[in-house]
Amino acid sequence: MTQHTLAGRTEQEVLWYQRRSFIQAAAAWTAMGGFAAAHAQQRSNIVELVGDATINGERLLPQRQVQTGDQLATGPGSHLVFAIGNSSFLVRQNSRFSVERGITLNTVSVLRMLTGAVASVWGRGTSRQIVTPTLTAGIRGTGVYTEVRPDEGYRSYFCNCYGTVDMSAGDDRLVSRSSYHQSFWAEAQPQQGRLLAPAAAINHTDEEMEYLARLVNQQTAWEILGRKGVKDGRGYMDPMPADAHPAMQQR
Repeated sequence: MTQHTLAGRTEQEVLWYQRRSFIQAAAAWTAMGGFAAAHAQQRSNIVELVGDATINGERLLPQRQVQTGDQLATGPGSHLVFAIGNSSFLVRQNSRFSVERGITLNTVSVLRMLTGAVASVWGRGTSRQIVTPTLTAGIRGTGVYTEVRPDEGYRSYFCNCYGTVDMSAGDDRLVSRSSYHQSFWAEAQPQQGRLLAPAAAINHTDEEMEYLARLVNQQTAWEILGRKGVKDGRGYMDPMPADAHPAMQQR
């Protein structure tokens, strides 16, 4: 198992993929054809639900479908894994968010996060975003991990685990190109004149992203390359990259 750093999260939260119930559910999900088969057969697209969650203010049951346009929340000690179209999501405890409709019923245009944490893998597509109170991230096809921290003024943490993301916070704008965990803070108030700042890679694991990618028939960048870099938040495979973190390059 890869090393990981925790900051305000527990081992139990980041090791959810080791649960026997999830391994069995993920195997069944894949064997039964994934989201396309679930949609065609009108089965649930929830891979696993542990604990209590709500959908549009009602209790979420494992047999229900999560659709674009829905508002969801997880309670203490809960987590939720589901897929819509070519995107998959892991929702940690105490999270509130919505999945907004894109060009089709089965395309998520915006993952709008209010509180909590979500790991997600997105297939290629256009006009898709993750939006928090302090950050907008344009997704092109990638795996990312996002946290919103209400106890820190809704400061956001964002890791572009792999792929390309267009990022903005206030007037700060940059493009993140990552092959191995490029991490940012999106501040509620400018720090040294900036709202986007470099961060360490915290609170998520390689294995989480690999399992989420597998649910939608994808692989992470490091699986495709067959190697990993240094998980320091800079986002590069080379332990001594020629380029600085993009938040250090912006003017």
